[in-house]
Amino acid sequence: MNSLDAFLRSWPREPALVVCLLLSAVIYARGWRVLHHRDPKRWNAGRPAAFWAGLATIGLALASPIETFADLLLQIHMLQHMLLLLLAPPLIWLGAPLMPMVRGLPKPIRTAWAAPTLRSSLARRVFGWVTHPAVAWPLFVAVMWLWHTPRGYELALDDPRWHLAEHASFTLAALCFWYPVVRPYPSRPRWSRWVLLPYLILADVQNTVLSAWLTFASEPIYAHYTEVPRLGGWSALDDQQAAGVLMWVPGSIAFLVPVFWIGLKMLYGQQQPAREPALPVERPATSLPVISLAGCGATCTASPEQRRQHAFGGDLLRAPIVGRFLRWRGGRPSLQLLMLVLAGLLILDGLLGPPAGPANLAGVAPWIHWRGLVVLGLLVGGNFFCMACPFTLPRKLASRWLPQGRQWPRWLRNKWLAVALLAVFLWSYEAFSLWDCPWLTAWIALGYFAGAFVVDGLFRGSAFCKYVCPIGQFNFAGAMISPLEVKVRNASVCSTCHTRECIRGSKTAAGCGMELFQPQKRGNLDCTFCLDCVQACPHDNVGVFAGLGRGEFSDLDAFRSGLGRLARRKDLAVLVVLLVFGAFANAGGMIAPVVAWQDKLAERLGEVPLIVPVSIYYVLALVAAPFVLLGTATILSRWGGQIAGSPASVSARFAFALVPLGFSMWLAHHGFHLFTSYGTIVPVAQRMSMDFGLDTFGDPQWQHACCAEVAPWIVKFEILSLDFGLLASLMLAYRVAAAEGGTAGRVVRAFAPWGLLVVGLFAIGVWIVLEPMEMRGTLPMGG
Repeated sequence: MNSLDAFLRSWPREPALVVCLLLSAVIYARGWRVLHHRDPKRWNAGRPAAFWAGLATIGLALASPIETFADLLLQIHMLQHMLLLLLAPPLIWLGAPLMPMVRGLPKPIRTAWAAPTLRSSLARRVFGWVTHPAVAWPLFVAVMWLWHTPRGYELALDDPRWHLAEHASFTLAALCFWYPVVRPYPSRPRWSRWVLLPYLILADVQNTVLSAWLTFASEPIYAHYTEVPRLGGWSALDDQQAAGVLMWVPGSIAFLVPVFWIGLKMLYGQQQPAREPALPVERPATSLPVISLAGCGATCTASPEQRRQHAFGGDLLRAPIVGRFLRWRGGRPSLQLLMLVLAGLLILDGLLGPPAGPANLAGVAPWIHWRGLVVLGLLVGGNFFCMACPFTLPRKLASRWLPQGRQWPRWLRNKWLAVALLAVFLWSYEAFSLWDCPWLTAWIALGYFAGAFVVDGLFRGSAFCKYVCPIGQFNFAGAMISPLEVKVRNASVCSTCHTRECIRGSKTAAGCGMELFQPQKRGNLDCTFCLDCVQACPHDNVGVFAGLGRGEFSDLDAFRSGLGRLARRKDLAVLVVLLVFGAFANAGGMIAPVVAWQDKLAERLGEVPLIVPVSIYYVLALVAAPFVLLGTATILSRWGGQIAGSPASVSARFAFALVPLGFSMWLAHHGFHLFTSYGTIVPVAQRMSMDFGLDTFGDPQWQHACCAEVAPWIVKFEILSLDFGLLASLMLAYRVAAAEGGTAGRVVRAFAPWGLLVVGLFAIGVWIVLEPMEMRGTLPMGG
């Protein structure tokens, strides 16, 4: 009886909340019954089930023993927050509550209050603004972090009014956040679904950061839990770690499940689902308008053609906030200026800071964070790191001080110089341990600035980006699988344009320095996303469009502006092969079996310096292996498929099919280091602030410079990345074989050698990710 009595007493008395939840459920039921009678298919039983489950989740979080025990156990409090942030809001939106709630209201309230409110342009605009991804995401993140800071958390525990404000802000911010994800009927989204992939992934990233902060803290963060009685034998620190894990794992699932679902819908469902017509609710005097996702203003009564002209339509430049920033002439320079400041700090710390890589910004930021963020950016967006590249920012100064005007030498108008520099870059990373040599990293950055300054100061256009920069070549090849592409909106507009400002430039804007004529441009190769063509086009006919299947890898014989025909570009094929095999060589050089092999080789050669076995390894990996494997596959493919083309042409065609698998290896590798070592930037930033005489961030917490334990999900992420790369490369290789024509048997025989090569590389990639890997850029555990 004592236990039962204690359990019953633990139920909080929240009659007002319970009444509101029950009343909402009844109003929804009344409206849903009418709508279900009119359209049983749309208003099926799943709608009220989801809505009532959402209401029940709110009740469970705020009107059950969870609310009582939240003050005693942090993990219970975190469970409450997860229910309010990640479970209740999407369930509510899955019920599509707008029309049932309006229809379920008593008629006087519906006609006098609800309908005028929904017709209000101000209400539509406010609602559209707060539920737009560019607003909902930062709002959600800000609310989440604000109430989990020690001060905000303690304030909510100490004052019931602030506690109520916390729960209300959680629920409202989460409703705004999940609205664009669920898209409840009758919303009319004005952007591509692809926008939601980075939207959810970045939300998961920030959730992971917050969870890791709780999980790996060495002492209790919230003093409240050190003062209350401990239940169940949990210490305050153990309770905090359990809360961090609870936020981490279920939180990631809540964000990533929609990512996979949306991705599958986009890949295998309709590319642009038709907008559903709004059902009539009841029309007392005037029609009841539907709330639009983005706040439609005058376009609510516009014709369908006008609506299409005003819609986002998958064009990132038409997005209300991001699009306006990208179209702004100062958008790119502001990003470059920010990166220039960061590069300046990196160079300064690399030259003057501590020599140990894990303690220096030049040993941490470029080799852990920048590389990881580049591949993630290419995966979910496009070549935005070239857009923000600081190396080309001094280009205007160079054009004033140096005699610009020369044409880039004709014999260098190819990728051979970039291929050589990229190979040297990959080799030197391992040979000179760049991740542990901050001063050398700083000098490399200075070399980039000097090279870009001189080349762009002496030659026209963007010769440094197109023909020299190794980093740019990596980004160009990686952007071939990116979902965003700069291209024309309406080809017929370009057909009537005779001035061609997009490539020639205008009085106020430069044309494309990469010599990419927009009407004949295909894909992202050689595109830096500088958006000079957008600024120069007098017809506003260039956008940044979302959607896979642009034909990036199709019709390799088709002419492409600035590139020619890919099937005839041996330099581009070699560049792609170098990046593919470089992905496996770079990752393989860090695993235990390869390191042990290099040590044994050095011993056999007479205790030679490390650079010797490293050089042998890279010659084997970047020269011998591609030559043997691709040569064999080419010979067998030509023989089996009776392909008439030259060996070089056949090899070049199939080489581009390897791009997805190579990129997936870069993603798995750099993602691994980013996810396990992201905290290394914290003590470095603290140390640098102390060096500048600022103690804002406190003393360096060097325990964060140690790599985190490899969570099981990281290995699964790596293998999943390789899985997608495998499937995409196999599909592309088969398409190349099928494009050669012939019978089904010839196509299979032409494809088989390359399919075996792809599967073999995939198996090597899986072996690499399952082996112990060096945690470069971090301090040894306990050090």
